[in-house]
Amino acid sequence: MGVIQSENRPLPMPQPDNANDPAALEVFARKLYRNRTASGFALDIRFAVPPGITILFGSSGAGKTTTLACIAGLVRPDEGRIRLAGRVLFDSGEGTDIDVSRRSVGYVFQDLALFPHLTVERNVRYGLRRIEESEREKRVGEILESFRIASLRSSLPGEISGGERQRVALARALVTRPAVLLLDEPLSALDAATKGRIVDDLRAWNRAQRIPILYVTHSREEVFALGERVLVLERGRVVAEGLPQDVLGAPREETVAQLAGFENIFDARVAAVHEDTGTMTCRLAPGALDLEVPLTRIEPGSIVRVGIRAGDILLATEEPRGLSARNVLRGALTGFEEKDFRVLARVDCGATFCVLLTPGARRSLGLVAGQAVWLIVKTHSCHLLRLAEG
Repeated sequence: MGVIQSENRPLPMPQPDNANDPAALEVFARKLYRNRTASGFALDIRFAVPPGITILFGSSGAGKTTTLACIAGLVRPDEGRIRLAGRVLFDSGEGTDIDVSRRSVGYVFQDLALFPHLTVERNVRYGLRRIEESEREKRVGEILESFRIASLRSSLPGEISGGERQRVALARALVTRPAVLLLDEPLSALDAATKGRIVDDLRAWNRAQRIPILYVTHSREEVFALGERVLVLERGRVVAEGLPQDVLGAPREETVAQLAGFENIFDARVAAVHEDTGTMTCRLAPGALDLEVPLTRIEPGSIVRVGIRAGDILLATEEPRGLSARNVLRGALTGFEEKDFRVLARVDCGATFCVLLTPGARRSLGLVAGQAVWLIVKTHSCHLLRLAEG
């Protein structure tokens, strides 16, 4: 099989709750690209992926595709160890580097890479040349049924829809029964409904197979809609991981908050700690605007960053009274930006806040630039963030 036998030399690998799951993918890889930028780009990743769909999330250039390429064997790390289903695929210390064709990795690229001159059936059969005809027929038939494309077996890729082509690409990758599936933004061009149906079928297929699926995206919507777990990559490093609602809904890192779409991030200083109410007062720079935020173990005088989603702020045209919210801020509208059936209003309260509205709310409130308004911000909508490095 071309496998170099070696002892399991201890390396600093991650240890998740399911570290003993025989289907888990474990990755430790370092790779330096000296010519990508003036200062070079360094990939330095350590993580474990359990069976199920894990989202690899990050901005363009964060190292997502390079990570997949290291797992698949298309890129050789300078240092590291990659183990899949108990089998070592790469170990720089022991000299193990399994050939791409023998890694049992399914890979679907963003452009799908279907053969345009081959029918759906022949595209799917392509990776099964080394098995007996009867087994080949059985596998192709089963996977075509699983992904609802059996009726298209005689069609060419150019004769079917975009969603159907995505299904063919998945079927071709999975018919070989890989130990891991790597998806590099293959569904990015599809509408949400089509994307959801395809992922539902993928999950149904994987309930029986129980393999790790690593899905690359830079879309926040896809993280919440598709993933059971998320790894956030920034500048070649994993900066956060866990359940999507924990990682992106309540981020602790400033870089993660930016990726998660927190439109309001402020410099602040802890002005006071109120243990009796479970809050702290943070004074936003550069003025004297105070915000009540959840109590944490931070000393008065400490410099922090405060993140607030634009969609978590309410706007009123009259001063509100009798609210449980601790932060009611008076300000003036300075402008609007319309995007994707949403309105982003900017309000100067001594610091500039972005507030998310619907076009209907803007019209019904009669909002115009220069108008006096009040912002309502709940304490637990204010997230304290660790400062970004550099």
